[in-house]
Amino acid sequence: MFKKGIAELIGTFALVFCGTGAIVIDHVSGGAVTHVGVGITFGLIVLAMIYALGDISGAHLNPAVSLGFLVAGRIDTKQAILYMLWQFAGAFLASLSLRFIFPQVQDLGVTLPSGSGAQSFIMETILTFFLMFVILNVSTGAKEKGITAGIAVASVVGLEALFAGPISGASMNPARSIAPAIFSGNLANIQEQWIYLTAPFLGAIIAVLPFKLLSSNSTAHE
Repeated sequence: MFKKGIAELIGTFALVFCGTGAIVIDHVSGGAVTHVGVGITFGLIVLAMIYALGDISGAHLNPAVSLGFLVAGRIDTKQAILYMLWQFAGAFLASLSLRFIFPQVQDLGVTLPSGSGAQSFIMETILTFFLMFVILNVSTGAKEKGITAGIAVASVVGLEALFAGPISGASMNPARSIAPAIFSGNLANIQEQWIYLTAPFLGAIIAVLPFKLLSSNSTAHE
């Protein structure tokens, strides 16, 4: 389990460091990365980590995904809790690293709603629903691994970052959101994080229901 935990820490560190790092660098470079570049960065780092770590831990990289696997019965409560702790640790280390590298940037790629909190809450719930639904359908047990899983999951992450990023930040990941909010040192940023600490978990749980329904129907007709 320790090896799996380290894999989740490294994978989540990579996701937050590269993804939010792209946002930070876009800011300091005057827009050189661009919004499209940020979306692609998130997708590519997820793809890389699934290929690198999928056979070790399953490359969840996201507490909401681990909860989804728990609700789906693919991992037990102990494993889910341990994964979440390692994931938050990886995210915190990534944001701390970016704080050290870019002390002049305040927000560190934090996710904030561009409109109302309710709008972003609904958006994040639906985005995470799609992400978890795809993950459950392409994963092997509780592991995201293989060519199909990597491409499918990374495509969803990149796609959702591209079209929904300007509205809610397209977090889909509580660890990815809370870490930069805390290390930004801005209380207002932290106060908005209730959206990203609740909606992704809700979306992941909801995704399990249609997955199980479709899986049971498929098995019944075979």
